[in-house]
Amino acid sequence: MDFTLKIYRKLLIALKTAGYNFITFEQFCEEKTKEKFVILRHDVDLKAENSLETAKIEHGLGIIGSYYFRVVPQSNKSNIIKQIAGLGHEIGYHYEDLSLFKGDENEAIKHFEKQLVHFCQFYPVKTICMHGSPTSKIDNKDIWKTNNYRNFGIIGEPYFDIDFDKMFYLTDTGRCWDGEKYSVRDKVKSSFTQSYHTTNQLIEAVKNNELPNQIMITTHPQRWTDNKIEWSIEFLSQQLKNIIKRMLIILKSSHN
Repeated sequence: MDFTLKIYRKLLIALKTAGYNFITFEQFCEEKTKEKFVILRHDVDLKAENSLETAKIEHGLGIIGSYYFRVVPQSNKSNIIKQIAGLGHEIGYHYEDLSLFKGDENEAIKHFEKQLVHFCQFYPVKTICMHGSPTSKIDNKDIWKTNNYRNFGIIGEPYFDIDFDKMFYLTDTGRCWDGEKYSVRDKVKSSFTQSYHTTNQLIEAVKNNELPNQIMITTHPQRWTDNKIEWSIEFLSQQLKNIIKRMLIILKSSHN
């Protein structure tokens, strides 16, 4: 079974054994980098409790990651955020303000600033990451066409501040590692051509030294569980989501 905490731990151990250092996105933006490193980015869309489990596994292995929380109650759980920050991980804001306010930039930026203050209760937030909001026509990144996140003390946003021709990008969007066709907005332009479908394939690639020296791995922790009932529900739910997302992408391309 893929997307279990057990196999996630195996992936981390493989990366560590292969000599990868683990840094936060904040450290990358501050140029506190190593020659060979991985940024573990976690988009906490739902089931914040699952994020605490991945955070504990990483902490047990002496690894740090970056956790981005949404404002929705399924993600924005103060007790969980406090515990993850307490384990030494970075906390960031998984913003979706523009889609929440139907494209109203003035209200969206006010909301962004308010939420940033909220998350700074738990951690001195320096980086943010957009939420894709796949069912919305609005791209949350567009808020930065007329605003500057650096004015709010933010030093990095992955989609603006990483050269993905130099950093290999892996995301579990679509509940696989090659789910670009199911992704509405979690896409990057890259010169890398490696492609892996399952986590086991990815682990083998790490062991065979097939991966570049600089990697960002994005996970959605609600997908990762050892609970068989939760795993089955998430599996079926993701199959449905993939069909809907694929339809949205086809619809969008037909209108362009």
